[in-house]
Amino acid sequence: MSVLAELLDALRSHRVEVIDLTAPLHSGTPILQLPPPFANASPFSLTEISRYDERGPAWYWNDIHTSEHTGTHFDVPVHWITGKDGEDVSQVAPERLIAPAVVLDFAEQSAADPDFLLEIDHVLAWEAEHGPLPDGGWLLYRTGWDARSEDAEAFRNGGASPGISVECARWLADEAPIRGVGVETVGTDAGAAHSFDPPFPCHSFLLGAGKYGLTQLQNLARLPVTGSVVISGPLPIVGGSGSPARVLALVER
Repeated sequence: MSVLAELLDALRSHRVEVIDLTAPLHSGTPILQLPPPFANASPFSLTEISRYDERGPAWYWNDIHTSEHTGTHFDVPVHWITGKDGEDVSQVAPERLIAPAVVLDFAEQSAADPDFLLEIDHVLAWEAEHGPLPDGGWLLYRTGWDARSEDAEAFRNGGASPGISVECARWLADEAPIRGVGVETVGTDAGAAHSFDPPFPCHSFLLGAGKYGLTQLQNLARLPVTGSVVISGPLPIVGGSGSPARVLALVER
């Protein structure tokens, strides 16, 4: 049996489970709110083109209005000034959209302190227990924030949300073998990251190093600590700084 046939058989028999890590996309999906004078992304909306009527008697379809960074989305280097000469989202090689993943679970700490920051020592302690971070894979950072995803006010939480420290972001960008970082919050940076030095260090360091970000993920609690495979599907927008994405995980049961 070929490798692909074995995979299909494992999917049919549920020996491999497909877990959706994507938040449903609708008008109430939380979006980042930057203070004046900065411009903000648009919320998601649909404009009906036709719905089985005189505009189109047998079909229903819509125009989509949204930003590249609304809902579950994929950040690429050109999104940040440190990566301005790097890839746009259409230039990400297809094979880089399928990668191993590990889950670092700090939901308990984030529940106690919404400004909790992942530090290098946290990652090193995790590696001592579970092994090295995956070469060319994703570090998925669980904070339990996905439980807030249908309540925009609770999701934004007055600007307080967990993230990654400046030192850890630099280390993940420069020394860790990962392809990128995935989070459950509105962006890869902490809610207070505008006040860090430098501001928004995950964006600055990771995207500047040619790595990627996945945001507003869900269901990380259903993944094993190690051993899952993540498939991320951004739209190949030419010149795009990112894209809403359908993100799936394959888990062997």
